[in-house]
Amino acid sequence: MEKDVFCKIVDGEIPCYKLYEDNDVLAFLDISQVSKGHTLVISKKHYDNFLSISQEEMHKVMDVAQRIGQVSVKYLGAKGVNILTNCYEAAGQTVMHFHVHVIPRYDGNEGFILEMKNNADGLNLPSIAKQIQQELK
Repeated sequence: MEKDVFCKIVDGEIPCYKLYEDNDVLAFLDISQVSKGHTLVISKKHYDNFLSISQEEMHKVMDVAQRIGQVSVKYLGAKGVNILTNCYEAAGQTVMHFHVHVIPRYDGNEGFILEMKNNADGLNLPSIAKQIQQELK
C-alpha cells in the first residue's frame, strides 16, 4: 500500500513548514492556507481518521491543537479559532490520515465557511437519542 502524503511528511520525504514535533505528533502549516496560520496537527502513527485513532493518541493531537489555537489568538491576532476534523469522504476528508485543522479566524470572511442549518423537522429526536444511548452503554 502506498503511503499517504502525511506519512511521507512524517518520514521526511516531503518538506513542510513544521511548527511542532514530538515522538507522537507533528504540526505544520497547511499549504492551502484558508486563513493566516491554518495548521494541520497529525498523529505520526497512521490512523485513517478520528474514528479509528486510539484515545491516548487523539488526546496528544488535541493537546497540540489547543496550544496552537491559543498561540493563534494571542500572537497572530486571531479573534477566534475553528478546530475541525473530517471522517470519510462524505464529510470532506481528502487525506485518509487522522488530522486536525486549526483555522485561525480574523474577520469571519476568510476562505472557510461553516454553516449549520436546522434540519430537525421530521426527525424523531427521542428515537435517535435512544439508539445512540444504547450503543454508548
